[in-house]
Amino acid sequence: MGRIGKFEVEPRARVIIDNDFAGDPDDLFQTAHHLLCPSVEIRGIIGSHLSESDPFDHSGKSAEHAVRRLGELLRTMGMDGKVPVHRGAEKAIEGLTKPRESAAAEAIVSEALREDTKLPLYVVCGGGLTDLASALMMDGRIAERMTVVWIGGMEHPGLALPPPNSGSEPEYNLNIDVEAGRYLFNESSVPLWQVPRNIYRQAMVSLAELEARVRPCGEVGRFLCDALEGVTSMVGKLGMSLGETYILGDSPLVLLTALQSPFQPDPSSSDYVLRERPTMGPGGLYGLPSGRGQIRVYTRIDTRLMFEDFFTKLRAFA
Repeated sequence: MGRIGKFEVEPRARVIIDNDFAGDPDDLFQTAHHLLCPSVEIRGIIGSHLSESDPFDHSGKSAEHAVRRLGELLRTMGMDGKVPVHRGAEKAIEGLTKPRESAAAEAIVSEALREDTKLPLYVVCGGGLTDLASALMMDGRIAERMTVVWIGGMEHPGLALPPPNSGSEPEYNLNIDVEAGRYLFNESSVPLWQVPRNIYRQAMVSLAELEARVRPCGEVGRFLCDALEGVTSMVGKLGMSLGETYILGDSPLVLLTALQSPFQPDPSSSDYVLRERPTMGPGGLYGLPSGRGQIRVYTRIDTRLMFEDFFTKLRAFA
C-alpha cells in the first residue's frame, strides 16, 4: 500500500519494466515516474541492449551498462536494492525459434507463472524486444498470463504517415531487434498494446518545462535533467540542434498501466483502435493479418494527465 497525500492507494497491477537504459534518457524519466506510482507493484526492472551501431553505446556491453545506469537512478531515489534488477541479453535473437537466454528472460517467465497473486501483469517495453521474445519462446504458457505494452514500431497504414525524412530504416526501438519484433507479431498471441512511433512522438515537453518543473526537484530532478543535457551536448558535437523540446517517448508506459480509470480499470483517457495482428516483414513493415487475434494500436495519448502526474509526484518526492 502507498499514499498520495491523505489518500491510501492499493496496488492494482504488477509491472516488469524492460528498457535500454544505456541509450536515450527518456527511460530514466519513465522509470522514475513508475517507481512513484503506488497503484502498481514493480516486480522487476530489466536493462536491455541497444543495436550494435547505436550512437549512445556501441560497445557490445550496452545491457551491462544499462544495469549500471539504472543503478545510478535507484541510488539517487534511495531505492537501491528495493527492486529486483535483471541484465538482459547483449545481442538480438538469431531467428524466430532461437531465444537469447538471460536472467531477464527467466525473470519474466517466473513472474508470469506465479500462482500466489491475482494482480494482472504488464510487461512494459521501451526499447527492443529481445528478452520478451526470448521469454515467450522459452515457455509459451506465459503468453496468456500477461499484457505487453510496447513503445515502438512503424506507423500503421491508414492511421498515420512516417515523420519527414525518416528514411527506410525500421523504427528505432524495432531496429534494436527486428527478429524479436517479428516474433511478437508473427508467432505470438500475447495481448499487445502498441504505442507506435507517431504516437510516442506526441509525448513532447519543452526544455523550459523541464528546467522549471523537474530540475528543482532535488537530486532526482538534477539527475534526470543532467542526463538529458548529455544528449543535447552529444548532438551538438555532431553539428545538430534539438531545438527547445524533447520527446519523453517512454512515458506512455506509465500512463497506460498506472494511471488507469478508477472504475472498470483501463487507460480510458487515451484512444486506441483494435486491429487484426498484422504480420511483420524483415524491414519492419506490416503485412497481412497473422491470424493471432487483435492488438490495441494507440492513436492518442493523454499527455496532460501523464506529465502533470509526473511533475506533481516528483515535486512531492523531493
